[in-house]
Amino acid sequence: MAEEVRGPDTTALDEVVTFTSELIRIDTTNRGGGDCRERPAAEYVAERLADAGIEPTLLERTPGRTNVVARIPGTDPSAEALLVHGHLDVVPADPAEWTVHPFSGEVRDGVVWGRGAVDMKNMDAMVLAVVRSWARQGIRPRRDIVLAYTADEEASAEDGSGFLADRHAALFDGCTEGISESGAFSFHPQPGTTLYPIAAGERGTAWLKLTAHGRAGHGSKVNTANAVTRLASAVARIGGHTWPVRLTTTVRAALAELAALYGIDIDIRARDLDVDVLLDKLGPAAALVAPTVRNSANPTMLDAGYKVNVIPGQAVAYIDGRMLPGAEEEFAATMDLLTGPDVEWEFHHREVALEAPVDSPTFAKLRAAVERFDPAGHVVPFTMSGGTDAKQFSRLGITGYGFSPLRLPPDLDYGALFHGVDERVPVDALHFGVRVLDHYLKSA
Repeated sequence: MAEEVRGPDTTALDEVVTFTSELIRIDTTNRGGGDCRERPAAEYVAERLADAGIEPTLLERTPGRTNVVARIPGTDPSAEALLVHGHLDVVPADPAEWTVHPFSGEVRDGVVWGRGAVDMKNMDAMVLAVVRSWARQGIRPRRDIVLAYTADEEASAEDGSGFLADRHAALFDGCTEGISESGAFSFHPQPGTTLYPIAAGERGTAWLKLTAHGRAGHGSKVNTANAVTRLASAVARIGGHTWPVRLTTTVRAALAELAALYGIDIDIRARDLDVDVLLDKLGPAAALVAPTVRNSANPTMLDAGYKVNVIPGQAVAYIDGRMLPGAEEEFAATMDLLTGPDVEWEFHHREVALEAPVDSPTFAKLRAAVERFDPAGHVVPFTMSGGTDAKQFSRLGITGYGFSPLRLPPDLDYGALFHGVDERVPVDALHFGVRVLDHYLKSA
């Protein structure tokens, strides 16, 4: 078909750079606790969709926390719809730490700089550029494409994908699969080897609140019921705990493909498989898998006391826990043991773990789209250590994949740029992403 051959027009390649830069300039910092305002970015996106004849719907649970949803009708009314989603908020950035101002959107020496350049205003811009190119060329996809630009992904998602899934499910009628961030970026574990990990799973979110109670008293007196001591002991146990290996289907598939690529003869299903030894053999490539062979729990916040000579009656800590698919019960039982009898724990925020099939026609098409534009690259499945809005959209029966394609130079550490200083994306990487997304979305 002719529209399969045609790629995005040259205007789309120019627009993706402009859109990425201009979206970065719209400060949508999400500090948590509702401290964010995505509406200016949402209006920016909505205006450009409307210009292309795509009708946007703006939705808010909280004033200023705006989401944009639009549907592009496909040519086959019987086909299942595809959700393409990206968030508009970003994490905070301290300008004093950056080479350029994080909200400048500066384009320098072929690179777009600023907070959101990879997480994930680049993907927002790539999708916008692709669908506008279709409008100019008179192209329609085979299946309906539902676009969602969300608020609040960098916090609880209550004002974003959670709100949309719970209150506006009808907008996603027919959607069975979705694509979003954190996949199909190039990773260079060694000279001459380029990997493209496509996410087919996410660990579940288990943010915990720990509370220790004790006997308040004078700081100069012996106190065997010190809440701070009880809490500190529990936090130390959690931080020092070694979680057992638990291999999910996606992680096994990733290890199998990486082992084959590196010529490692190993039975990935052997009961006596030593995963840590295999990870050592994989060298730098192990970074794609190592965070997701186990549950994890990292202490992140402490809150206790109000005066140095007063023993408080209560102390609080927060833990960033992540749970593998199928390992949730083990996680909870382990926390019971590690906290002990003197410390209570509860879920401060919890979201499900996800797993998508890697032997599906959809994954095959995602793989093919990347390899079409980088035939020397090797696509591998992987599980995200963190999470995305795919968790909330899974409530609607939507299977999610991480697919925001970028071909990056070997010296640019994609992982370090997420929530890091000097976040940036090369113009060439954006052009690659537009071409890959255009091809996949038309063939999906």
